[in-house]
Amino acid sequence: MARTMPEERLGDLLAAATRVFIEHGYRRTQIADVADALGVAKGTIYLYVQSKEALFYAALRWADGEAPATSEVPLPLVAPPVDQIAALVRERLEEESVPPPLAAALDRPVDDVADVGAELAEILEALFDTAYRSRTVVKLIDRCGRDHPEIARTFYEGGRIAQLDALIRYFDARTRAGALAAIDDPRVTARFVIETVATWAVHIHWDPHPQELDPDTARRAVLALLGRSLGAEPS
Repeated sequence: MARTMPEERLGDLLAAATRVFIEHGYRRTQIADVADALGVAKGTIYLYVQSKEALFYAALRWADGEAPATSEVPLPLVAPPVDQIAALVRERLEEESVPPPLAAALDRPVDDVADVGAELAEILEALFDTAYRSRTVVKLIDRCGRDHPEIARTFYEGGRIAQLDALIRYFDARTRAGALAAIDDPRVTARFVIETVATWAVHIHWDPHPQELDPDTARRAVLALLGRSLGAEPS
């Protein structure tokens, strides 16, 4: 008789694997560690994935989303070539690295902006919400990138650097036009915004000494502080 595999078990496995990869990093993580975290025998893991590499790929693929039921994918999952994993990361970055409000602002002459504060507030919200939606995959790559340099390079060059460059160009255009007089250096300001967003939208959720903070309250406070510090609150 074929062994019954619970429909939700793959999602439980990937959630446990993600926690372990983030805690230990890729190299130090063992299949046995994931089995312990899930509360099953080590052999059970191999019913779902062929290897640690396959498990890491699956964690990246379905991080921050809903994992498929066991009946929806061929098991055990196999590890694709590294360049295919990098392509997955690249595809996701192309959709999210420069949020639509920022892309639209780069194409919009400052004379066409009725309220630069509202424009900037929309950009900050989009940056924060995009990072928050992808917080798990960002943390996975941040934690495991040293052992997967091609994936890390794709992430930083195609995501972080592209986002930083777009934000620098936005701040430079608005300061040159006199619309954001509180900004002294567009490069420093852009880096400050991205690091602040990364801290509060991503890394705070894995803080080893967490504070009791409501995510929505923290989001509003961070966006308000950023808006005020940049001298452009929406009217």
